[in-house]
Amino acid sequence: VQLVESGGGSVQAGGSLRLSCVASRYITLPYPYFYLGWFRQAPGQEIERVACLHLERDATDYPDSVRSRFTISRDAAKNTFYLQMNNLDPEDTAVYYCAAGRACRIPEIDTWGQGTQVTVS
Repeated sequence: VQLVESGGGSVQAGGSLRLSCVASRYITLPYPYFYLGWFRQAPGQEIERVACLHLERDATDYPDSVRSRFTISRDAAKNTFYLQMNNLDPEDTAVYYCAAGRACRIPEIDTWGQGTQVTVS
């Protein structure tokens, strides 16, 4: 499966963006992809997870830095999942990647999107 992101761009602090990630095929089957996730990497920083969705339980998980501001969701009919980002802060500036894998941990991610830049000023 391939993942293609869109929706990045520049926004002022306090604004919102929605990132989309389209899968090239049906990804709602649990195997081998149990999780969908969004990660980000700021310049000079390590990549970090910002949202995770367990496909079977439909459960989500976020780090404290984005909880209550970011929301991961999916539209199975469109093979698409999303990251809604509200109340953005300049510290959210990064390249954002969607991902699918056996867990929301980098070593267990099987497929990555190409990345989309988000800049908050």
